[in-house]
Amino acid sequence: MAVVAAIHDGVQDARTGRSPYFWTVLSNPSERAGRLREGLLATARLVLIGLGMDVLYQWRVLDTFYPGEALLVALLLAVLPYLLLRGPVSRIARRFVHPSSGSAR
Repeated sequence: MAVVAAIHDGVQDARTGRSPYFWTVLSNPSERAGRLREGLLATARLVLIGLGMDVLYQWRVLDTFYPGEALLVALLLAVLPYLLLRGPVSRIARRFVHPSSGSAR
């Protein structure tokens, strides 16, 4: 699901002509907060679903619950792929999408 969200947002970045996500977060302090907030909102539902699934797994299989482990797994499986894929998807999509019209070539 994080990959799907990254593809969706990367294509939207290409359509609007925005710079690649992760590069902007690292190199542009004036846009960093807004772009991080945007990424958090895009992955928040995924993190919550991941937390719920891991809690259920730990409870059913391990008969215990480790909150730190559940949070780490949810973040690694939701936020990390999003951060790593959104920028490259945006760069690839720029070759196929017209920034002004939003339609494919």
